[in-house]
Amino acid sequence: MKKLKFFGSMLIMFLAFFMLTGYTNKGQKGNDNTIKVTYTLKQGKKIVATKQTTLKKNDKVITGLKKNWKVEEAKGFITSIDGRKENQKKNIYWTYTVNGKKVNKLANQQTLKNNDKVQFTLDKAE
Repeated sequence: MKKLKFFGSMLIMFLAFFMLTGYTNKGQKGNDNTIKVTYTLKQGKKIVATKQTTLKKNDKVITGLKKNWKVEEAKGFITSIDGRKENQKKNIYWTYTVNGKKVNKLANQQTLKNNDKVQFTLDKAE
């Protein structure tokens, strides 16, 4: 009888182990739908913040920005990030690049890919 209880307990432990292992693998497969993106904030030439974030595949630039900082926008244009506001009278605005290239889309339209580097700069418009 003791042997039967022992083997029964061992069987339950092995089943629990395999169930937990299978569950973990399913969670890892879901990571195929995530990307890592690095965001940098600059004010003029000075870097004021850098954060790496995990997003869903095909998320927009605005998604990661809002995930990391308090963001204000008007008609799709970024007007303030983390309390740093544009100044229209002085012609100072937020602009951004992806992988060092200027983007001609609003932040809520530009799709991101894995390992993209997004840089927002608050500076005088050219």
